[in-house]
Amino acid sequence: MGKYVYIYYAGAESDGGSAEEWGKWFGELGDKLVDGGNPFAPNGQAVHQGGKMTVQDKPVTGYSIINADSMGEATKLAEGCPLVSAAEGAVCVYEALPM
Repeated sequence: MGKYVYIYYAGAESDGGSAEEWGKWFGELGDKLVDGGNPFAPNGQAVHQGGKMTVQDKPVTGYSIINADSMGEATKLAEGCPLVSAAEGAVCVYEALPM
């Protein structure tokens, strides 16, 4: 079993879902949910060799961490996220590698 990170994106016009919808989905994840995460404030910044810049094109709006047996299972579970049905919403799934 591995850890997977969900990175949430929602455009300015996206309906990210209600607290009730998120709570229902988290309930469906059950014990696979390691950390429900937090939403992020807008206007994030990226730090790079040349300094700092704002993150504007598709800002991250939050994260969660789950346990899953495979990338296939992790992406299947992500399909229930309220953001998936939003016009500009998306969930990116990354496997967290052990260190």
